[in-house]
Amino acid sequence: MVCLGSGGGPNEDNMTGLLVRSTATNWAKGSVLAVDAGTHLAAVIKIFGEHLSEAVPVPVEPGDFVASTSGRSVRSGASSAQASRSIRHSNSISELNNNGGATPLQQVDGATLRCLTSGPFADLEVPFESVKANAAYFMRNLISTYLITHPHLDHISGFAINTASFQHTSRPKRIAALPATIDAIKTHIFNDVIWPNMSDEDGGVGFVSYMRLVEGGNIQFGDGESRGYIEVCDGLAVKCWSVSHGQCMRKHRGHGSGSGSTHEAFNEAASRRASQHAITPLGTAQNGQGYGDIMRPIDSSAFFLRDDHTGNEVLIFGDVEPDSLSLSPRTDQVWSDAATKITSCLLTGILIECSYDNSQSDETLFGHLAPRHLIAELKVLAEKVKALRLPEQEVSSGRKRKRQSNGLTIHEETETPRPRRGRTPSQGRKTRRQTISPSTPATLVSEDSEMAGPVKDFKLDIPDLIDETLGKTSGGPLHGVQIIIIHVKETLKDGPPPGESILAQLEEAEREEELGCSFAISKAGTSIWL
Repeated sequence: MVCLGSGGGPNEDNMTGLLVRSTATNWAKGSVLAVDAGTHLAAVIKIFGEHLSEAVPVPVEPGDFVASTSGRSVRSGASSAQASRSIRHSNSISELNNNGGATPLQQVDGATLRCLTSGPFADLEVPFESVKANAAYFMRNLISTYLITHPHLDHISGFAINTASFQHTSRPKRIAALPATIDAIKTHIFNDVIWPNMSDEDGGVGFVSYMRLVEGGNIQFGDGESRGYIEVCDGLAVKCWSVSHGQCMRKHRGHGSGSGSTHEAFNEAASRRASQHAITPLGTAQNGQGYGDIMRPIDSSAFFLRDDHTGNEVLIFGDVEPDSLSLSPRTDQVWSDAATKITSCLLTGILIECSYDNSQSDETLFGHLAPRHLIAELKVLAEKVKALRLPEQEVSSGRKRKRQSNGLTIHEETETPRPRRGRTPSQGRKTRRQTISPSTPATLVSEDSEMAGPVKDFKLDIPDLIDETLGKTSGGPLHGVQIIIIHVKETLKDGPPPGESILAQLEEAEREEELGCSFAISKAGTSIWL
């Protein structure tokens, strides 16, 4: 995973944007998924600008086949040796030069291929000399789908502007999102007023096609643990849930007219919650005041992304507010789904916003989270995980007590926690970044840092108290779950970056609650390995 943008504004050069791929796809064509694109091509150009100078020529190896096409595709599939080539390249490039170039170099349409040896795009082979040409090649050939959480500008502006460079692609780019998000993009962005209609609907240019997702997953797709997931790019499948991102005043269109929102009516409890927490813009009326006005939730999304090769998953939230303040609390259903994946050792990380530190009042959150609210939400998740693990612990504890009642002295040790499913070392790519043990906690990696080492196994006798068991054997119900913070809003003030205070407040609260999870602040231009 590559973080293109980690912020939530107001700086336009660091808005929400992620790139996700299954490492098993080896940078194949169409293997990269963009999740939101507030900042997009500009960030890709910046990464190439920092690392292209370290790229090395790619020598031809037996069995290599290079196809020359109008789209300048490098190779439709990489050999098993590709993963380790960047290391060999750096060691042998001087030898190749000393031999007068005796070893032939890979070429596409007369251009020598080069392999990046550092940065988030390490091991990627590119055919062009310049930074911008390779960035355009990357976007046109490797990114197939844009998964959009909601249609706010800080999540789609980069994509909208970048559509002007899609004319040299071989197929339309896909926007995958819930129907309400696609309707908003069609109506308010690609409408030939704000921006040309780049879609293939309603007489548009045809650069973009829409993929409407089904909330909660489409049970017609997948089987077993992958049931409900739909493929969005090579190696990755998605299941989505809608969540709430604040509320706004909208004109009521009358019964049966529809507004595009997933929630058309609210119960009395939601109305009371709205009266307690809603912010009323100047010149508008409160819910129930003024004919035709009604408070409605702003829809956002949470995506479970599944690696088809390993079965591991990550959870990525769009902007989201705490259920405790919401007109339409919907995050609980996401936590229920996530809890089952944590107990099955499938969920490797959660990317979620925390826009402000705890100095921000509830009245001025505007549909976002502060550390106190994120911790409260994670406590809900932790309780669900504990509830799912309780039957297993009761069975184990019952067996222990039965053996003791028979007068036997048993000296045995419990099994270590079941590792996440993943590829064996022989199946994985032999680079430093891909030799992470399946039981290793996910780590946010900058280019100057070293990968964290594997967690040591530990074994404990099982006590009778279930809560004590969970705490001691796992380090907390969310042990091993990495929480990556995104969408931090810049304060534009003197002092330390806002992410530092947010991280400190989260870590302090986690120690008090003993949740067991760890936190990291995302940073633009870095890799996240989960």
